[in-house]
Amino acid sequence: MQKLKTLISTALLATSTTLVFAQAHNVSGGYQKPTDPQVIENLEQWQDMKFGLFMHWGTYSQWGIVESWSLCPEDEGWTQRKPEHGKNYFDYVKNYENLQKTFNPTDFNPQKWADAAKAAGMKYVVFTTKHHDGFAMFDTKESDYKVTSPNTPFSANPKANITKEIFNTFRNDGFKIGAYFSKPDWHTDFYWWNYFPPKDRNVNYDPAKHPERWEKFKNYTYNQLNELTSEYGKVDILWLDGGWVRPFKTIDPSVEWQRTIKVEQDIDMDRIGTMARKNQPGIIVVDRTVPGKWENYVTPEQAIPEQTLDIPWESCITMGDSFSYVPNDNYKPTKKIVETLVKIISRGGNYLLNIAPGPKGDYDQAAYDRLNELATWMKINQTAVYSTRTIAPYHQGDYYYTRSKDSKIVNVFHLSEGDTYQQPNEYVFQIPENFKVKSISILGHRGKLTWSQHKNQVTLKSPNTKLSFSTVIRLQSH
Repeated sequence: MQKLKTLISTALLATSTTLVFAQAHNVSGGYQKPTDPQVIENLEQWQDMKFGLFMHWGTYSQWGIVESWSLCPEDEGWTQRKPEHGKNYFDYVKNYENLQKTFNPTDFNPQKWADAAKAAGMKYVVFTTKHHDGFAMFDTKESDYKVTSPNTPFSANPKANITKEIFNTFRNDGFKIGAYFSKPDWHTDFYWWNYFPPKDRNVNYDPAKHPERWEKFKNYTYNQLNELTSEYGKVDILWLDGGWVRPFKTIDPSVEWQRTIKVEQDIDMDRIGTMARKNQPGIIVVDRTVPGKWENYVTPEQAIPEQTLDIPWESCITMGDSFSYVPNDNYKPTKKIVETLVKIISRGGNYLLNIAPGPKGDYDQAAYDRLNELATWMKINQTAVYSTRTIAPYHQGDYYYTRSKDSKIVNVFHLSEGDTYQQPNEYVFQIPENFKVKSISILGHRGKLTWSQHKNQVTLKSPNTKLSFSTVIRLQSH
């Protein structure tokens, strides 16, 4: 348990430190392997997919600010409210919630996203059906704070039920479907009761003193999750955020944000998880940072573990600096994205890459440019990515390793420092132990290669073929 925490705490930070530390989610120890055969099979398929698309989108995109967090007094230090959005906190909240009345993303075309993501090699999608601010991007019956409400201009659009449109479109293109859902809801009176002001991200009353109100919140959450898992076609992953909503006994005092939880916030995950599995047999449930049977894989955020983890895991990392849409965001170069993917899969994880749609309902062109470049690289190198598993030595110098599931093929990725990929004159790398090399090829290169082997080291002369972002060397065994 402590080893796992240490691995994550020494993670490679993949974005700006302010965002990382503000939103960091530690990986919980004590992983519990699922026993349901359908869940085990779904997890295996998910681990084969390696690369997914994450999308944070809501009314907040109109202001170009961090999703939800500016509503939380605790987080004012890194999500400072702009004066033009409200002179005081209460004006700010009112104006923020009034963003519902102007949300009209008429350029919304999920097929355009699915086409670009599929070409780039993404195999599953996780969409924010509801973030902490409580605004539902689906047609919930529990609240009028939703995209399909008459209060939202976009409700008149044929594609108004955004979650349904995204799920149907991506599912039709062969993607696994993941529903992100925030357990805390800062809009409902059942969680942030307007009798008290909110102090931090947690429930602002004591559920033990007001059990009837907490019971209403539990039912409200259960009902929304029942809607998502019964009315939106096949859902493969239920990705539950907001790990402070948890049984008090599961708090890890070594994690700073968990120390802010002062009251019991047990939402009855057994009831929720059982319902979700009844609606969607085999669904993967990800109750983030809450160890136990409902955290089927763990989710380091904006970070890559330094070493392999022997449990299912996924790094969620932004393409820009922010999870939500920010004008003129600083998008990571495609080379960095490829390197991140290689590091993650060589350590046994999945890469969930976040792209944020803007207020009109589309990505920045810069995001499409990255996806187009990824598509070219993935077309050549996909066999080294999908359906692979880890193999020692995992990573040595500029070389990273994966293997086919039958262990007959080893893929050796070569990365280089700098803004552009530099092919060396020769590749020199170790062969995994007990692997007998029969043939060597470089993906994307046609023609003979010159190589030699001395003990467990291969020296391979670089071919004339110009390669982008990385070289992938394929070793075939006898």
